[in-house]
Amino acid sequence: MAAPPDPGFADPRLAATYDVFEGERDDLGHYEAIVAELGAHDVLDLGCGTGELACRLARRGLAATGVDPAAASVDIARRKHGADAVSWIVGTIDDATGPFDIVTMTGNVAQVFVGDDDWADVLVGAARALRPRGLLVFETRDPARRAWEDWTPEATRATADLPNGDRAETWCTVTDVDLPLVSFRYATVFASDGARLVSDSTLRFRSRPELDASLDLAGFDVIEVRDAPDRPGREWVYLARRREPSVSDARSPT
Repeated sequence: MAAPPDPGFADPRLAATYDVFEGERDDLGHYEAIVAELGAHDVLDLGCGTGELACRLARRGLAATGVDPAAASVDIARRKHGADAVSWIVGTIDDATGPFDIVTMTGNVAQVFVGDDDWADVLVGAARALRPRGLLVFETRDPARRAWEDWTPEATRATADLPNGDRAETWCTVTDVDLPLVSFRYATVFASDGARLVSDSTLRFRSRPELDASLDLAGFDVIEVRDAPDRPGREWVYLARRREPSVSDARSPT
């Protein structure tokens, strides 16, 4: 069973800071371009968080669905421009009913599934949700670039005004490196009352051979691996097509 969402997404006060500190989300333009390039209409954004990509797609007239286990983040998504045209689900891939042309996992979503079984389950779920020859599109960091070495308080400290009039300061500290797992903590301090909230996270840094093998087992053919425009040379953007016939299960019964 997958772990519950990190407090950074599930705690209402922390979730409300996410869009402020993430800024314009330049990385999402790449996904919008892929959706347009492939002529997709029905898109499922898995791990949608505060729903920015789903809302962007809906504003373009596409049928967008956003699914995330963190209710606090989905509550924020529901209040955004274009959100009324999005189907929102608080849950997992198993709660989404397709068929979809594309399933996306943006940001760090693909790396939060740290266990082999959890990763296999989400891939099988994506295959079931897709139309025949539908595409799974996700990004993941190249472990050879050792991104976590830049996750220091000095490099990540930021302060911003929040929509509610409060002011918050946040920074990241790596707490453990036991490859392929990297754990880190975001601390956020609120000026209005001095509250200090923390969110602990762990990401798995998979190699290309490991990713390729897991996709093959789940019934996908890798058709292309692109560079990430917002982090050139540091991430892989996978485009994987669901094979026919449809996948009933990627693993042998236990």
